[in-house]
Amino acid sequence: MSRGPDSARRHAREVAFRVAYQSDLTGDRVADVWESRREEERLSDDQSQLVGDVLAALEARGTEVDAALREAAEKWPLERLAATDRSVLRTAIAELMGRAGTPARVVLDEAIEIARRYGSEESGRFVNGVLDRVARRLRPAEF
Repeated sequence: MSRGPDSARRHAREVAFRVAYQSDLTGDRVADVWESRREEERLSDDQSQLVGDVLAALEARGTEVDAALREAAEKWPLERLAATDRSVLRTAIAELMGRAGTPARVVLDEAIEIARRYGSEESGRFVNGVLDRVARRLRPAEF
């Protein structure tokens, strides 16, 4: 069964999320986790590009990603966030920073759906609130 471009990109974002999640849990570098998983994912060139861009931004700008996350999640220390929520937020923020051509609303909508699928009952709302604050600061012209 072939996937449409939206579903294919959602799958790519889920792969990026799973790589970030594995990296978070194991303490391995994002780039190393991606390298070990790349072949088994069987992604199209477009999907691989999206995953690669997001993970490269996360690897190169991880400190900046976490700073934006800490600022937006005000009352929630990063370490206390659920690992799934933290990984969804990190990959979405990395995409906002590293793929300027993707509309911020698309990044937010996709992250919310991934959070709903992999997180708790509250994850979608939490991710929406945090990412909305981050996106408005990173891309004010889009809001």
